Amino acid sequence: MNVLRIGEFDILPGEQRKIELPVAKLYTDADVSLPVHIIRAKKPGPTIFISAAVHGDELNGIEIIRRLISQKNFKLIRGTLIAVPMVNVYGVVNQSRYMPDRRDLNRCFPGSSKGSLAGRVAHIFLNEIVKHCNYGIDLHTGAIHRSNFPQIRADLSDEETKELALVFGVPVVLNSNIIDGSLREAAVKHKTKVLLYEAGEALRFDDFSILAGMRGITNVLKHLGMVRKSVTRKRVVPPFVANSSQWLRANASGIVNHRVKLGDQIKKGDILADIGSPYGDIIDVVKASRAGILIGQQNIPLVQEGEAMFHIAYFEEDDADIVEQIENAQDTLLPDNNV
Repeated sequence: MNVLRIGEFDILPGEQRKIELPVAKLYTDADVSLPVHIIRAKKPGPTIFISAAVHGDELNGIEIIRRLISQKNFKLIRGTLIAVPMVNVYGVVNQSRYMPDRRDLNRCFPGSSKGSLAGRVAHIFLNEIVKHCNYGIDLHTGAIHRSNFPQIRADLSDEETKELALVFGVPVVLNSNIIDGSLREAAVKHKTKVLLYEAGEALRFDDFSILAGMRGITNVLKHLGMVRKSVTRKRVVPPFVANSSQWLRANASGIVNHRVKLGDQIKKGDILADIGSPYGDIIDVVKASRAGILIGQQNIPLVQEGEAMFHIAYFEEDDADIVEQIENAQDTLLPDNNV
């Protein structure tokens, strides 16, 4: 019998368990544990993890997982799903991106059982969760005061990873290099294929981002044969692959008036924002250096010289086609809220 062992817990095929995986204690001697929800089908198949809040202030992913596994009609027919809605529990409690030791957990993999607190959490997550999995989907948002348009980031040089990225079904797929110390880097070394889903803003729920994430995870599970495919075919949004992207920075400090929004088509020379003085004068403007799609932006209407303001994805395809697909995606998911 294929027993899955996570920590001190044994989960059999056909079982569904909610466990608390011990991490460390607080100063008060209270235990801190990773909440883990395991769903195993009776039939063998792939094992996939879905993780959220590696950065503790990125809350959209928590809600994506919560809604996904609480659906009455959600049923696995093959394989195993391991859902971890809060990897950085400390950060969630403190509404902070970082661990209590001020380390970025997503730069501390593979970690160590005797290292820093962040390193120990990374070590536990990697060895108790990731090492069991063939695939993973790691859910993120933009940083504080920054929003991301729903997008998948992945190493598209790997054909299977690229296939899963396209299957996820958001309009934009960004070819993204693996960062040293990241969860993705550690997972790849364990031969686990990982997609990184970016959408929304830190400390905020964004319904479109949440619904797009739920739909994307479901698409991947269907593709892997882990859940049943729908009898009625829903409209598919063909994604576009961006092989490069760039943050545009402010050339002056001042008060910002945005002229664009996430998902907009950007043409070379377009003015994306005005930067003004407190006296009402326009000090400078932010212009697009080339055509693309706006996939990320700073939201706070104040900027310092040199600060990153707009994240533009660049495509070889016709940008007008991409904008049409983005609009189709929004129409598909909102306002009907059908997933």
